[in-house]
Amino acid sequence: MELEEALARVSEIRLQIARTESFRGYRAATAAFSSLVALAAAAIQTIAISDPAADPQRYLLLWIVAAMISVAVTGVEMTVRCRRSASPTAARLTWLAVEQFLPCTIVGAVLTTVLALAAPEGLWMLPGLWGLVFSLGVFASCRLLPRPMFWVALYYLACGAGSLGLARGTSAYTPWTMAITFGGGQLLTAIVLYVTLERNHGRQ
Repeated sequence: MELEEALARVSEIRLQIARTESFRGYRAATAAFSSLVALAAAAIQTIAISDPAADPQRYLLLWIVAAMISVAVTGVEMTVRCRRSASPTAARLTWLAVEQFLPCTIVGAVLTTVLALAAPEGLWMLPGLWGLVFSLGVFASCRLLPRPMFWVALYYLACGAGSLGLARGTSAYTPWTMAITFGGGQLLTAIVLYVTLERNHGRQ
């Protein structure tokens, strides 16, 4: 019994240590790639979807595919670095990072599904809602990330609120809304990660 309690305490201590370390699984290059994906999707929308308000299904498909590409690349990057890391806390930090950001991803998927199936007239709100939900994920992850990531979360919050307040109706579907929110947000993320974790500490 005492051995089990001791092991439980050791595990708890390790978890607390993991929570005080900066998570290095998110990389500037990966965030920059996500920014390029968002900008490319905005360009594709401009060329291929002339009236997204009249064809919301294609609009949704485009941005869902863009999101899935970014998530897949980020997931692969995190998994590879976790397996290659010699740090015993790498797996715990990776799981904590996933645990903190996953709820916002699920909520975003549920919101998208509900609006698409039950309230298609409200689909114009999705760009703003996506920005707001993503900001919650970044806020939740801030304790594992460099402090300037707080400003990234505020950026997404401001973009989401601005989209809902200013880009109403058909104007919400403009590719600039998503390009500014996610292209700009991920570029800002890449800058913060590079300056705070990679420029002076090297690639780990």
